[in-house]
Amino acid sequence: MARRTNITERFGLRVRELRQRANLSQEEFAARCNLDRTYISGIERGKRNVALRNIEAIAQALHISIAELLKTV
Repeated sequence: MARRTNITERFGLRVRELRQRANLSQEEFAARCNLDRTYISGIERGKRNVALRNIEAIAQALHISIAELLKTV
């Protein structure tokens, strides 16, 4: 069965869900990831193809494993 959204959109939705669950603004989250807020915004909108090093930074900022981050993607 084909998915309705592409992988970058699914990943972005997952990041947004987990960021909001952690009660973090994009600004706070970006600072924890050592990434720019506009980059985080692009990820959450599915407009960025995220590098592995940034996936690791995102998982670390959320205090979860990469596997947990990608669990529903």
